[in-house]
Amino acid sequence: MMRKTLLSSLLFCMLSFNSLAQTRIAVLDFELKDLTLAPGVPAELQRTASIKPLLEQELKHAGYVIVAIPNQVQQAANSGVGYLFDHADAAAQLGKQFQADYILVGRLHKPSFLFAYLMGRLVKVDDGKLIGDYISESKGPNASLTIKAVESLTTKIDHDLDRRYSPPPPAKLAH
Repeated sequence: MMRKTLLSSLLFCMLSFNSLAQTRIAVLDFELKDLTLAPGVPAELQRTASIKPLLEQELKHAGYVIVAIPNQVQQAANSGVGYLFDHADAAAQLGKQFQADYILVGRLHKPSFLFAYLMGRLVKVDDGKLIGDYISESKGPNASLTIKAVESLTTKIDHDLDRRYSPPPPAKLAH
């Protein structure tokens, strides 16, 4: 009986420690940097808004804990378009407020109607150091191509962190 209780307590402690050791990532809303002749069309704004939830979903599947930062707080910390993207120290301060281990600042950079780049900068919150600068290309506005670019971005982020992400297999095309 005593042995069973001791084993149960040990297992509980191990599980508790494991949950405390999980990597906590805050993902900020992606900004659109549209350099085309028709910038900011609704379809691009919608695609840009879809990236954060898609990325959070993929990171969750890999076992990361997603830290929510309210939109108003993010906007208040962002002194202008691209400020948090260009200032890792400011992004780290924002992440500290919400007890994140890392914060990802992202941008959808669209230099052409034919392709766009999902760009992400991963910052370690405790020291404000840039851990990784990631780029994934998305050719065309198709939602499935954006999803593939997000999966590619997740793979790159995970490579610099815990290395536990496996992207889903390619979807079969319907004929």
